Amino acid sequence: MSTWLSILIAFPVMAGVAWVFRFAGRSATSNKPFFRDMPFGVAFGYVVAAVAILLAFKIYFVDQVLFFRWAMQGLIIFTVSAFLFRLLGRLVGTAGSRKLFRSMPLTAAFGVMIVLAYAILAIFAPVFAPYGEEQVFAAANTLPGGDPATGGDPAHLLGTDQIGRDLMSRLIYGARNTVGIAFATTCLAFFIGGSLGFLAATIGGWLDQVLSRAVDVLMAIPALIFALLLMTIASAWSVKLGIPLTIFMILIIAIIDSTRVYRLARAVGVNIVVMDYIEAAKLRGEGLTYLIFREILPNATAPLLAEFGLRFCFVFLTIASLSFLGVGIQPPLADWGTMVRDLAQFINFAQFSPLTAALPILAAGAIALLTVAVNFIVDWMLQKSSGLKE
Repeated sequence: MSTWLSILIAFPVMAGVAWVFRFAGRSATSNKPFFRDMPFGVAFGYVVAAVAILLAFKIYFVDQVLFFRWAMQGLIIFTVSAFLFRLLGRLVGTAGSRKLFRSMPLTAAFGVMIVLAYAILAIFAPVFAPYGEEQVFAAANTLPGGDPATGGDPAHLLGTDQIGRDLMSRLIYGARNTVGIAFATTCLAFFIGGSLGFLAATIGGWLDQVLSRAVDVLMAIPALIFALLLMTIASAWSVKLGIPLTIFMILIIAIIDSTRVYRLARAVGVNIVVMDYIEAAKLRGEGLTYLIFREILPNATAPLLAEFGLRFCFVFLTIASLSFLGVGIQPPLADWGTMVRDLAQFINFAQFSPLTAALPILAAGAIALLTVAVNFIVDWMLQKSSGLKE
């Protein structure tokens, strides 16, 4: 029986089981509200969840798929680590930090833990990295694990790439280069977009129209394609002017992403400038700088902070994408996008040698892990700023 036919048969079977589950629950509980008010979609969801759990047990214990086992083990380790981290935060620190950790969901604790770990690795990369990011060794293409019997090397626990560079060291230095550059780019994008957005909201008139129409034009072009085009042009100018291509990349991505920040800052600013305290400040004779930085900005902090987290993820992924395409962070600097590109062909060996296929997953996993962590923090910040409770 083909896979698609099995799926087509499984859906009506699960629908029937969901109906029986809801009917049996109503009968067994004398039609109590939990089952009486349960929509069919919710009952179907319970059945799908049960099937997913059974399949997960089968894949983990019976089929013993290596990558799935790694994923489940990683999920358990990260969950326990996040719980212990949140527990430590509730016991240690100032009164304000302990209160913050008490209201923090486990997902946010996981996000904060991962971001702190990445920040520490990025700042103290030379301390944690066993070798330099440019250092080349004779042992090339060694596999992760450090076991010589499986193609590893005890001196390189995560293996080496095609030219013999230590992957653990490059992953650690990649945190400094990729994440550090993404953070600087996001800050620059917020400075440009936020300043112009608040300026347009405060002054209005022709300045608002000119800036808004220019932003509309830039936003009409797909961001990654536009960045790729500009980076291709900048690669030629970089050689002529003697300016590192990374500087051009920071400026290009910051300008492109500042358009999104501009739209948010202007929308928030327009709602704030009509408030009575803004009118009172104008009547007092306060200048434009005071209005923007002392009146508008403090009241726009919550949405801007949430957008900063999301925008950081987009910038981070854009830099990784440009590096994957060969126009981002340039060798010999370590970068996760470049590492995925250089090691991508090893994914073809997943069926025969899972450890070989794990080489590109190391950098891709580092990208995905940080993206998920930042999004967890952003979700928590949005919940706090909106006043919603768990």
